[in-house]
Amino acid sequence: MRLRSSDVPPADRVDWWREITSRDLVPTAITVGDAGGFQAAADHLQLGAAGMSALEFTSLRSDRTRRLIRSSDPEWWEFGFVRAGTMLLERDRTRTVAGAGDMLLFGTSHPYEAHAFADAEPARLLLLHIPRSCVPFPERRLLGSASRPFPSQSGPGALLARFMAGCAEQMASLDASVARHLEPAAIGLATAFAASLMGEEDRMPPTRQEALALQVRTFVLDHLHEPGLSPAVIAAAHGISVRYLHHLFHGSGESVGEFIRSRRLRKCCADLLDPALKNVTVSEVGARWGFQDGSSFNRAFKARYGIPPGEHRRLGGPRPHNGG
Repeated sequence: MRLRSSDVPPADRVDWWREITSRDLVPTAITVGDAGGFQAAADHLQLGAAGMSALEFTSLRSDRTRRLIRSSDPEWWEFGFVRAGTMLLERDRTRTVAGAGDMLLFGTSHPYEAHAFADAEPARLLLLHIPRSCVPFPERRLLGSASRPFPSQSGPGALLARFMAGCAEQMASLDASVARHLEPAAIGLATAFAASLMGEEDRMPPTRQEALALQVRTFVLDHLHEPGLSPAVIAAAHGISVRYLHHLFHGSGESVGEFIRSRRLRKCCADLLDPALKNVTVSEVGARWGFQDGSSFNRAFKARYGIPPGEHRRLGGPRPHNGG
C-alpha cells in the first residue's frame, strides 16, 4: 500500500518519514531544511528474500552511522535507480553524484551520508534490496568498483533498471504469492550488474551464467538472418565483453562462430527442401540466413554436409535436423 505524507499533519511528517524508513528500510538520521514543506511517499514490494522500495521525497539528508548500523542491519546491498532529482552519496571519503537515469550501489553495513536534491517535483528513487549473501563478490572490492554512478541505458544496468521500473509500475497489482517468484530474477540481474562493475562476469554463479548463455543463444537464433551478426555485436547487445562471450561457449563443443554457422546451415537445409521456396535460388536461400555471397555459402554447406546445396535440393533430402 502506498504511504503518503499528505495523510499526515505537516508538523509530523518528518518524524513519520523517519519511522517509515526505519521500519521498511534501515534506520538513518534524517534532516530536512524545510520541515513545513516536506513531502514524501513510499511503496514496498517483497520479492522473497529480496525486496524493492519506490520512494519520493523533497530535499533531505539521510545519515547511516556506525551506531545505527550496530543497532539494526539487515545486511543488504542497495541497488538504486534514480528516476528524478539528484542524489549525492558520501562514504569512505568518496563522493558520488547521480542524476536521473543513473544507477547507484551501496551497502547497509557501511556508513554513508545521502543527500537528495529535488527541483520543482520530488526526487524519486527505486531501491532494490538484495541480501549480501546472494551477491558472491568481496564487499570492499565491490564498493570500490561502485564509487561512481552508472548509466542505465545499456548492458546489465539497463536490464536491472527496466526490471525495477516494471516492478514499480506493477506494485499495486502484484500480490505476495506472485511477487515472491520474482526473487530469482531480482537476484540474478543484480548479480550480473555487480559482476559487470567489477569486470568479473566469469565469477557469476553457474546457474546464472547458464541463464545468460541461454539468453545469448536465443538472441543468436533470433538474428541469424543478419549478415553482420558477430561476436562483437552479440557481446554489445548483452553488455558483456567479447572475451566473456567466448567463455560462455567454452566447453559446449562449439565456438561462437561455429554456433552461428551451424544454425544458419540448418535453416538453409530446411529452406532448400521447402516446396514453397522452390523458385528461390540457392544463393538467395543462403542470403536469407546471413551468407553474403553464393561461393562462401557453397563452401560452408559442402564442408558441413559433404555435398553442395544445389545437389542437396535436387536429391530432396535427407532433411537435416532443424532445431535451434
